[in-house]
Amino acid sequence: MKKLPALLAVLAAAFTLLPGGFAMTCARAAAPADADNFYKSPTVTMEKVTFPNLYKMEMAGDLFLPQGFDKSKKYPAIIVGHPMGAVKEQSAVLYAQKMAEQGFVTLAMDLAFWGASQGQPRNAVSPDMYAETFSAAVDFLDSLPYVDRGRIGIIGICGSGSFAISAAKIDPRLRAVATVSMYDMGEANRSGLGHGQSVEQRKKILEAAARQRDVEFAGGEPAYTSGTVHKITPESTPIEREFYDFYRTPRGEVTPPGMTDKTTTHPTLTSNVKFMNFYPFNDIETISPRPLLFITGEKAHSREFSEDAYRRAAEPKELVVVPGAGHVDLYDRTGLIPFAKLTEFFKTNLK
Repeated sequence: MKKLPALLAVLAAAFTLLPGGFAMTCARAAAPADADNFYKSPTVTMEKVTFPNLYKMEMAGDLFLPQGFDKSKKYPAIIVGHPMGAVKEQSAVLYAQKMAEQGFVTLAMDLAFWGASQGQPRNAVSPDMYAETFSAAVDFLDSLPYVDRGRIGIIGICGSGSFAISAAKIDPRLRAVATVSMYDMGEANRSGLGHGQSVEQRKKILEAAARQRDVEFAGGEPAYTSGTVHKITPESTPIEREFYDFYRTPRGEVTPPGMTDKTTTHPTLTSNVKFMNFYPFNDIETISPRPLLFITGEKAHSREFSEDAYRRAAEPKELVVVPGAGHVDLYDRTGLIPFAKLTEFFKTNLK
């Protein structure tokens, strides 16, 4: 893995520029008592599945069936997408189990190029292929005799929130859309949080990625960018600490087969600039009359993205702000995640 320290500092700005008033502390918090990323439901059953996408790549997922499952019946289904840079075992499987406990067939999946899903190079960024993974999951669920193909919904967590919206804009089979701690991965890369990244900084990133393409075309090693830091220092920002406490500790750390702890969460530099051309909220109003639910934390550094999407979306839509919750809190803190609200939303809209 090629290291580009100076460049990475610029790239990190897209994810760590802080809204006003967000105080920094050098102390790291212990994992909250209600953090339960690796929850194992005592009532649902799980099956490992694979399914092809439109481009004949095999996508991987965990399929969950509710208690008392009867294959002769028709069930509503929910697809769950993991945070950007993560894998399905980080947050998505937790959500899938919790929703399966409410009577849904659920599918937690790995996006193309991540986890157990196919795609080379590993950790590549392709917003179009990410949206395609959601549509491929609909293809798969449509093929199951016990899934009601007219009652399929979607939950996108963090970056997958923007990919879920991108998919729903062009796939009317997705009947109800919920996002949690959503990141607009396009805007985050173009402008940073709170629009704190300048056009000149953006251009430096694009220039570095272009140079790296030449390096890799000539046989050089890939370079990785952004993602979660591997070490906390006194200079680490609150957002770096927040992600570190999930992705780099037993609370949520996962290293998929074929990866190393030095590459998990990190997209390739050459592909990450694809996000600069990603505008998921453009035409979001065309999803209507299918309903949209945006869930964000009161203290989440990503809150601006859910609020922006809510402003742009047409009815029916709802914005839920979870009191006291930060961005990562809604990945795994079962005492804060509003599963009851998600259940109500999907039971109402997947009738």
